[in-house]
Amino acid sequence: DPPPVQLIVQFLEQASKPSVNEQNQVQPPPDNKRNRILKLLALKVAAHLKWDLDILEKSLSVPVLNMLLNELLCISKVPPGTKHVDVDLSSLPPTTAMAILLYNRWAIRTIVQSSFPVKQVKPGPPQLNVMNQMQQEKELTENILKVLKEQAADSILVLEGALKLNKDLYVHTIRTLDLLAMEPGMVNGETESSTAGLKISAEEIQCQVCYDLGAIYFQQGSTNAAVHEKAKEKFFKTKELIAKNGSSSLHFTIDEERLAGYCQACEVLTSSSDDASQQANPYSRIHSCMKSGNYQDLVKIFLEDNLTLSLPEQFRQSVLRELFQKAQQGNDALDEVCLKVCVCNTVCDVLQGRTIDIQFCQLFLKPSKEKIDFLLEVCSGSIDLENASEAVKRRMAAFLKNLCLGMEDLQFVFMISSHELFIKLLEDDERKLLIDQMRKRSPRVNLCTKPVTSFYDIPASASVNIGQLEHQLILSVDPWRIRQILIELHGMTSERQFWTISNKWEVPNVYGNVILGIKDSLTRDLVYILMAKGLHCCAIKDFVHAKQLFAACLELVTEFSPKLRQVMLNEVLLLDIYTHEAGAGASGERPPSDLISRVRGYLEMRVPDIPLRQVIAEECVAFLLNWCENEYLTMQVPLPLVQTNPYVKLGQLLAATCKELPGPKESRRTAKDLWEVVVQICSVSNQHKRGNDGRVSLIKHRESTLGIMYRSELLSFIKKLREPLVLTTILSLFVKLHNVREDIVNDIAAEHISIWPSSIPNLQSVDFEAVAITVKELVSYALTINANNHFWLIIQADIYFATNQYSAALHYYLQAGAVCSDFFNKMVPPDVYTDQVIKRMIKCCSLLNCHTQVAILCQFLREVDYKTAFKALQEQNSHDAMDSYYEYIWDVTILEYLTYLHHKRGETDKRQIAIKAIGQTELNASNPEEVLQLAAQRRKKKFLQAMAKLYF
Repeated sequence: DPPPVQLIVQFLEQASKPSVNEQNQVQPPPDNKRNRILKLLALKVAAHLKWDLDILEKSLSVPVLNMLLNELLCISKVPPGTKHVDVDLSSLPPTTAMAILLYNRWAIRTIVQSSFPVKQVKPGPPQLNVMNQMQQEKELTENILKVLKEQAADSILVLEGALKLNKDLYVHTIRTLDLLAMEPGMVNGETESSTAGLKISAEEIQCQVCYDLGAIYFQQGSTNAAVHEKAKEKFFKTKELIAKNGSSSLHFTIDEERLAGYCQACEVLTSSSDDASQQANPYSRIHSCMKSGNYQDLVKIFLEDNLTLSLPEQFRQSVLRELFQKAQQGNDALDEVCLKVCVCNTVCDVLQGRTIDIQFCQLFLKPSKEKIDFLLEVCSGSIDLENASEAVKRRMAAFLKNLCLGMEDLQFVFMISSHELFIKLLEDDERKLLIDQMRKRSPRVNLCTKPVTSFYDIPASASVNIGQLEHQLILSVDPWRIRQILIELHGMTSERQFWTISNKWEVPNVYGNVILGIKDSLTRDLVYILMAKGLHCCAIKDFVHAKQLFAACLELVTEFSPKLRQVMLNEVLLLDIYTHEAGAGASGERPPSDLISRVRGYLEMRVPDIPLRQVIAEECVAFLLNWCENEYLTMQVPLPLVQTNPYVKLGQLLAATCKELPGPKESRRTAKDLWEVVVQICSVSNQHKRGNDGRVSLIKHRESTLGIMYRSELLSFIKKLREPLVLTTILSLFVKLHNVREDIVNDIAAEHISIWPSSIPNLQSVDFEAVAITVKELVSYALTINANNHFWLIIQADIYFATNQYSAALHYYLQAGAVCSDFFNKMVPPDVYTDQVIKRMIKCCSLLNCHTQVAILCQFLREVDYKTAFKALQEQNSHDAMDSYYEYIWDVTILEYLTYLHHKRGETDKRQIAIKAIGQTELNASNPEEVLQLAAQRRKKKFLQAMAKLYF
């Protein structure tokens, strides 16, 4: 059997079902005996539940509960259309007054509930009937809420008036409802008496009304802080009434935990100037700190609470969320505060046995000395080892142990494992086991941990001292300390080559040969280690330490080797490029003129016998292109450099081509030169090989040496570019190269595609498979630079279209239109939604069996494609919303065809929808052209937004 609440839904749905007359016209539900009985049954079910709004609100939707309470008002003899605020409750029969109270309580409760965030349910596959029903219910709920909010002030006055009644009221029971349903002459006025129905005492009414008024006042306080005082008064009155009468005596239960939360919040928001009371309340102190920006004290409060554990987990998380939101709005100073509060919350979670939040893991993906120091400080301050339980100690120990195991940098592991708290919490055996696990990860490193007591008095041997110094040498990034350690190590033994002790120290081969040629072993070790550590810091983007290490190495080699001095100057230049691009450059700030001059100087450098890394030239050219130094690359770069350095040649051709855009065809010689260079890079070299059977077979080499560089090198270089015009140029070149292929069915569109040659003399030599892969990789990369570039989005959509991924293609076609039209609130530019794009969207919808969408899109073409539209509408197996899309059709011819089609099929309901759409005055052919265009534009906007919701 269905639960009682579901019966209400069934009875009211049956009673409110519209009827259809002989002319097939929809009529409102008739007021006949059957429908009156169904409504009465629904009211009886609610009476059986004692009109408990908590139960009814949880199980019934807003429209259904609105209908139920309106029926209650109707049967309780409340005249329809009467304003409740104008009625004197004291003069009404008790059941009538109670019905008005119930309705107005529900009204403000619904307003309050609508202000809470609701978790969106992930929709399943689109189903026409379900989506239509959900949309209708959503619109109906929004309309009811709009009315309730407009009447909110009246509802509040009604409830405030109810507080002055001070008399018992009665609510309808099944018996009184039966009496009301009888003939008037048989009732004898019993339902009008003061004893009919279920008695609700005045105290219970006051308690519930005070709580509901407090909730609405609290909600209004977000825009009017003074209202919080009223909320506080109502909530504390509710608290007093519950304490006086007991919550068990109430017919309508109150969530006492929520009430306590409301009271606490009101105390904070309306806190007095009494310092002593504020100091006693941590919520008030936190609120005050957040308001004044005193974040140092805020962190102290959280740290103190880690011992007392008085703040709830949800409150701690809400404060952290608020701090993260402020930090994301541009307040960089809050990043450190967020980290500290997150650490306090995490340690609190650990002590209470809760799981560690993902935010902590994200913040400690890149640990630093400062982060570890603060974490250890919080851990030490959050646990009283003398009084803490064994369970708490084990949790803290496990947390620190797992932290060590999860870190790669042994310097941070050493900081944790040598801390006093760690040593006290972990037994000797556990520490030994942890050290063994760390040794397996890095066999050359011995962690410095506190020795076992029985070995305190044994003097350390020379090999132990050397091992400890080697360990320090691996961990240190201080140039002066590295030099000191090496001097000590060389004083102990002259047989070791200390640059070999870590397999993480890697120096490029072009440099290694020069460095290992240094005769003095101490100097050789020092130069090698400083450079290796500097390169490693550079790779992990620790540019501060990299700068210190390179500066020390440069100072050292300047004394004895001009060749290594130039090497170090080159590496410092590369480091400065990385530093600027990761820092000021990322926010669009141009590099200083000195850096640009040094980049040019590197490219023009003509010092013989200097070992050079190709990556530096590559980064220098990319740097100049990203900062639009096209004039230099085009006109000033020395010719011998262009002839000898492939990246400079490629950069010059790219700069010259970008400089000429847009320009006349005769000025695009550089575009042709760039085309030929790229075609050669993407060509394959063919070789003939005779097999064992004597036949000659053709071998294709994917990575050809015919061009100035390999295709993989070209792709790597392009992925260093960020300037939109340069990316668009190289992308359009590859798209054109992709389209040149003879067997291509679907061309890909791109900006500036007309500047490239339209044919290749030797098509067989081009590796078109590699070209297609390159186009995909380049578009994906370009969209990471700017995900809102509509031309790049169209290219991505065309790629998906060409590979028969129609749903993905529609996603990107719609995204391209959305980003350049403020989500279709403005007109999509015609150069974005060209006829070719619209036709491809039509084909996508057709192949996805969304035939109504096809018909609507046919209107978007410059000349409406009636043939395709009519053919699509004839399809009966459509996977889209079909007739619910008719409101988006503005072409009267298509609507007339739909009317004819549905009439022919005998589909009366759908024909009525089509007739309703065609009958709208704004589609009248006699209207001015501006009115017709406005009607079309409005429908385009709504249709594209509906499509976007389906495919995004």
